Amino acid sequence: MQSRLSDPQIAEFAQNGYTLFKQPVFEAAKFQDLKAIFEDDLAQFGDANLDTMHFRDARLLPFLMSDEILDLVEPLIGPNIGLWSSHFISKPARTGKATPWHEDSAYWDGRMSTMEGIVTVWLAIDRAFPENGSMGVIPGTHAGGFSEYERVDGKENIFETQVKGVNEDDAVFFTLEPNECSLHESRIIHGAHPNTSEFRRAGYTMRYFPTTTKFFADNPRNAGHRLWLARGADIAGNPFENA
Repeated sequence: MQSRLSDPQIAEFAQNGYTLFKQPVFEAAKFQDLKAIFEDDLAQFGDANLDTMHFRDARLLPFLMSDEILDLVEPLIGPNIGLWSSHFISKPARTGKATPWHEDSAYWDGRMSTMEGIVTVWLAIDRAFPENGSMGVIPGTHAGGFSEYERVDGKENIFETQVKGVNEDDAVFFTLEPNECSLHESRIIHGAHPNTSEFRRAGYTMRYFPTTTKFFADNPRNAGHRLWLARGADIAGNPFENA
């Protein structure tokens, strides 16, 4: 394993639940290939139907299983890595809704034996900055993962619930250039403002888990969900497509 993260980045992730990788993730030509796949899928499926695109577009699997990505993930969760999910996200200029404060873990509760250690790589396809709805996090909140939620207006937000009592003064909002990424733990509280700019904000979330975690295949919410062994060995006996 060739770690692409520095020791301070690894320590920041452990302490705060996130870190930024402000370098090109892929070589320029490979990134352009991924962006072209995104534009194809966006044109075909629309910006509201881009979840688990690798189930429908196998061209994405070489990117999801690439050393460029896994060498970012391994220092954070260890050498045995499963691919949990992926999702293209596109917020159109001026019309992109807000992403309420939430924990990914709260939406995945019960689908796996633990939410601890699930890592999302958020790769910027377009430049992401606060005015076009870049992600913000509340540092250090990844020790919980199951906060109290309240209702919000679904016309203005992509979800209809949000974590109660978040102090936005504590938030850190990211700025990422195309082909840079952030990494965050599934339990951290995060969200994004609406896109009020003239610029689209698109990204690709790639989500991974340590294979010591057990996927509950008999949970009805997991029906049709597919996993891949991305690196190392299957420890918990999960139903990987390629193992």
